[in-house]
Amino acid sequence: MDLSIIIVNWNTEELLRNCLRSVYGTIRDLAFEVIVVDNASSDGSVAMLKVEFPHARRIENYENRGFAAANNQAFRAMTGRYALLLNSDAVLTEGAARALYAFMEEHPEAVMACGQLLNADGSKQNSFARFPTIPSLLLNMPLLETLFPGRYPSKRRDYSHPIEVDSCIGACMIVRKSAIDGVGGFDERYFFFFEETDWARTMKEAGGKIYHVPSAKIYHLQGKSVGTSVRSRMHFYRSRYLYFMKWESPARSLLAAILVVLRLVVNWIMTGAGVVLTVGLNSGLRQKWKVYTQLIGWHMRGCP
Repeated sequence: MDLSIIIVNWNTEELLRNCLRSVYGTIRDLAFEVIVVDNASSDGSVAMLKVEFPHARRIENYENRGFAAANNQAFRAMTGRYALLLNSDAVLTEGAARALYAFMEEHPEAVMACGQLLNADGSKQNSFARFPTIPSLLLNMPLLETLFPGRYPSKRRDYSHPIEVDSCIGACMIVRKSAIDGVGGFDERYFFFFEETDWARTMKEAGGKIYHVPSAKIYHLQGKSVGTSVRSRMHFYRSRYLYFMKWESPARSLLAAILVVLRLVVNWIMTGAGVVLTVGLNSGLRQKWKVYTQLIGWHMRGCP
């Protein structure tokens, strides 16, 4: 078996349908299996799978186990030499899976690779990332990309050939099964966010290389599979703190937490000023200010 396509789903029936249609519609010359891990969906996703995609293997959980644990279930069940991880809000374009597979076959040193993620209008998304650092918390990423283009590759650049990167964005990435066997699966302490960053760092520490393959194009309806609620932002912050505690010294981890809270407070003040200046008429600013207020309150309660 060449590829095991792994998709974790939670209440994204229509997105999952489109994702699977792209899988079966664009992969023709590779032997592949599809494994969908459903995290206790209540929207009819499982029933849809049974009727419309009966050949897809299903792992049905009775609770939402999160992205990391669900993928680990699939890793234990897969039979392919490579795992192609897809978010349910991702749509493969023609030849994308073949390009990623061919790259891995031609580069045995590669343990992981990702393609170019696209918005619905064809504009580019971030497809890879640097490992989080104190400077990246202090400064915004566009500034770092401008000042240090070699160290911080930018999505705004057009890459004509694959480049080595720190980490892949988890919406679509191919991973060598032997590498998974070597370092293990995702750290299940991450419920959502940063699990692929942590995993990539583990693989790099073990000597593996990770690449961005720009010829593989994947549409990604960013955020649709996880949502944009305050709760999802809490998962993001909690996972980022876990990453720093795992990979940095206690002192640097504490500094990272202080910097994150300071940035939240600054954003809260600036957004609040914007609300006042617009006399509360800008609903977008009002909503942002409410989100920052809730996140600061959550931090003051110790990030429960």
